Amino acid sequence: MLKNKLLALFVIASFLASFIIPKASAETAFQAEKFPFKEMQVQVMPEFDYPEDWTKDIPSLLIGQYGTITNKSGQDYDGKIEIPVPAKEKGFNAFLVAEFPEENKPEVQRPYDVDQEKGIISWKPEKPIKNNETYQFVIEYYTQSIVVEDKKSFTYELLNNANIDLLDVVFYAPMNAKDIVLEPKTENNEKSEYGEELYYYQYKDEKVGDGLKYSFSYTKEGTESTLEAINKQQVPDDADHEGVSATDQVNGGSTNSNKPIIGVGSALIIGISLIIAGLFVYLGVKGNSQRTTKVTQPTKQHAKKQPQTAKKHNNAANNIDEKKELRKKLLTGKIGQEMYDEEMKKLI
Repeated sequence: MLKNKLLALFVIASFLASFIIPKASAETAFQAEKFPFKEMQVQVMPEFDYPEDWTKDIPSLLIGQYGTITNKSGQDYDGKIEIPVPAKEKGFNAFLVAEFPEENKPEVQRPYDVDQEKGIISWKPEKPIKNNETYQFVIEYYTQSIVVEDKKSFTYELLNNANIDLLDVVFYAPMNAKDIVLEPKTENNEKSEYGEELYYYQYKDEKVGDGLKYSFSYTKEGTESTLEAINKQQVPDDADHEGVSATDQVNGGSTNSNKPIIGVGSALIIGISLIIAGLFVYLGVKGNSQRTTKVTQPTKQHAKKQPQTAKKHNNAANNIDEKKELRKKLLTGKIGQEMYDEEMKKLI
């Protein structure tokens, strides 16, 4: 009798386990559709920098993705994040995964894995992502996908496994590049003080499978990186740039000794990312763009710093153009971070 009872209990326990165990597993599995992107910025940087042990006669293509995802799974999430990457691309080299655990705090690197067959880079955040809260990260990788013929050329296709509310795609032309052709065409570009051309696109409500594909070609002698070329140049001789190196200037003129050491290239890229993001985020341009290669002008109702009264609203609207010009000056190195902060305070 006792033996029969134990057998019955074993059968019942096994039956219940068949439901409980898969459920526990599902709670930690990453389901991309439940973690849509609130924002993403992609930076495409041919010959921007080279990782260690790179054969210098092969031009590098560096891609940086800066994302903010929202946990829409209905519960706190303590599993891995999975982001698609072209892991089978020639010379694919994952370089960095980092998270931004707190606003206005330094980024922190995370250990990661690359599944070449699935084309996925994955990592586990340091802390669980609470339900309905956001998580910010950056990934960077290199490929050898630049084809060298009469011109240097490559294609870039955005691989996204979740919907994206607001998307920026920024191309950095190599320093000293000529005959630049970028398709699809964009009227949005800036030229830095060091002669580097920046081209940017802006989109809204990108869906999984929409597919954004670009082709980029240019002519350039040799394979000197943009960072190497910038480091050879002199900083403008004025009071605002006093004590600032060329490298610091590209990084927005700011340093932070408490920042984790993630490599000169990555630090510069992150710094530039924050500057460019200001062109979109601070001015509220993002909320008004459509899926087009031309960035539309921001409407007053979507300014990031939206005042509460009509009077304040009108005053802020009148300052939008001034703020935009300040951000452009910071981006192109015409003013430093300190000057920018002081002038911005006057407009808020």
